Amino acid sequence: MAIQREQVVAAALKLLDEKGIEGLSLRRLAQDLAIQAPSLYWHFASKQAVIEAVANALLEDVARDVPPDLDWRATCVRVSDELRQALRSRRDGARVLAAAYVVADNVLRPGEAMIAALVRAGADIEFAATSAFSVFHYVLGLVTVEQSLGGDEAGSYGTAFEIAAQGDFPHVLQARAVLMSGDFDSLFSSGLSLMLDGIALRLSQAT
Repeated sequence: MAIQREQVVAAALKLLDEKGIEGLSLRRLAQDLAIQAPSLYWHFASKQAVIEAVANALLEDVARDVPPDLDWRATCVRVSDELRQALRSRRDGARVLAAAYVVADNVLRPGEAMIAALVRAGADIEFAATSAFSVFHYVLGLVTVEQSLGGDEAGSYGTAFEIAAQGDFPHVLQARAVLMSGDFDSLFSSGLSLMLDGIALRLSQAT
């Protein structure tokens, strides 16, 4: 029985959790699926093609059920929360999405939801698009840091941060408790609020 594309993507997601993005290779995928490499190349010609498919799969449930009457701010918060949870659901999820340029429904849908909500609120398409993708990239960047500094690495990095900041960077050192708290839920919420407050101000000036 021929291997199906969906089976390859499912195996790639499993391998991602086990080995991270560096361990996601066509050779290892073929081994895990107990198939020869040519059968895999029928669906994916390169590791990059696999990464793009995995990135699309990661966002399968993001912005799928956003109520059309939800206001722009609530829409951005909801989509951002769903995007963050989707990326955090898999090892190196944010790095996978950052490494891919995917033109597919699951990746385009979050942007569509936020842009449409902003346009309904009175934004022109340029401002709506810039705002939506700034929010998208903020979430992507924060989760990249969140996943990179998980576990024991956060403590060792915090110590190095404190040593480096002493002397020449007093304000950065004073901010250590905030920057190195490891409370990414709070950092995510406060940073997103700052972005949305700025968007709200620009919207009020334009309407």
